[in-house]
Amino acid sequence: MELLRMFLTFAKIGVMTFGGGYAMLPILQREIVERHQWATDAELTDYFAIGQCTPGIIAVNTATFIGRKHKGILGGIVATLGVVFPSLVIITLIAAFLTNFADIPLVRNALAGVNACVVALIASSVLKLGKTTLKNSPSVAIFLCVLALACVSNFVPFPATWWGKLLDTVISPAVLIVCAGVVGVILWMPAGRKGGGKE
Repeated sequence: MELLRMFLTFAKIGVMTFGGGYAMLPILQREIVERHQWATDAELTDYFAIGQCTPGIIAVNTATFIGRKHKGILGGIVATLGVVFPSLVIITLIAAFLTNFADIPLVRNALAGVNACVVALIASSVLKLGKTTLKNSPSVAIFLCVLALACVSNFVPFPATWWGKLLDTVISPAVLIVCAGVVGVILWMPAGRKGGGKE
């Protein structure tokens, strides 16, 4: 019964997710953290970080982590199937009955409105997660550095030279996450040893 509830919960998350894995963050917070208590805000942030720098789609990876944590390997499989099931059905129907679906004016206009809503929901979730994650000066410093590098990568065009391509590769989300993890280990490992491993 619990596995069925998990499947239906992640299916609901999957059918309500627009714009990729980041768009499911506010829905995950409400369903997984607040309603079912299958994970905490801190754990959800960790799963998103790991899901970003591991192969696969963030939404699927995160669902797998949450399901595995709550109900073991079977829970991970059920959560993964749940989150991809709606997309599989919807895309199959669209492919079977409609051509040039995204070019239909009604659909294009509807998606424009949905995407604007998604941006607002993601911003709200980021602010909420920031309250639980950015607890000290080093965390804030890492956040600001990564934000600055991500903005440079997204908004500043790199020249089509070898060093431009190298910069574009280095300032990728996966590399930034791994580097932030290494910095975190360097900064907090001494504190954890002094505190008896409690940090």
